[in-house]
Amino acid sequence: MSVLIIKNIANEGPGTIEDYLKEKDIPYEIVEFSGCEATEESVPDAARFSHLVIMGGPMAVYESEGLPFFHYEIALIRAFMLDSKPVLGVCFGAQMIAHALRADVYAGGREELGWDSVDITDEGMNDPVFSTLSVNGSAFVEVFQWHGDTFDLPKKAVRLASSGIYQNQAFRYRDNVYALQFHIEITPEIVREWFANDNGESIEKMFTQSDDIYPEYRKRAMAFYDKFFV
Repeated sequence: MSVLIIKNIANEGPGTIEDYLKEKDIPYEIVEFSGCEATEESVPDAARFSHLVIMGGPMAVYESEGLPFFHYEIALIRAFMLDSKPVLGVCFGAQMIAHALRADVYAGGREELGWDSVDITDEGMNDPVFSTLSVNGSAFVEVFQWHGDTFDLPKKAVRLASSGIYQNQAFRYRDNVYALQFHIEITPEIVREWFANDNGESIEKMFTQSDDIYPEYRKRAMAFYDKFFV
């Protein structure tokens, strides 16, 4: 097994995904696609890897002009899917998977920011990978969100989670591709890094929630990785 992790911006790294891979001694490579570092010569050969992980970023799928890495990333996603290799997309990475599957990605009109819960569908509760995120066996998952864009459910994909604000919070395509609109990889340290220049009661509350929620959140994330990285 060898995992390829694509970063779209410097401060949105793999967090607990990398922690898991290190703990399990699974080889991985992190490739920076931010800025102009993705070129035809620098894009990794998909054949070298068994799994693909696409991380988040503040960019929009529908504003790809000026993003030189965009088409390379989509090509990588499709190459892994064509070979039936596992693919995981987080936040912007989930939107990129939706786009690679020819679903529309667009501005949602409302930002989701901070800790919240989303409902797990019946299909999600029956999914051997996604159901590991369930809180105490209940049909909801506690998540950290930071996005304003959303996507339509791709054809032949299965909706795994939804909320009152956005219907498509997670989906599975076939049995090997998972798209998560939320940040499964988050840690309290990452939250503090992202909002280091912000202050106020809501930010302090977010930091406190992160400290309180994280221990159990990490356990559920690790259970998800156990099922995904096989």
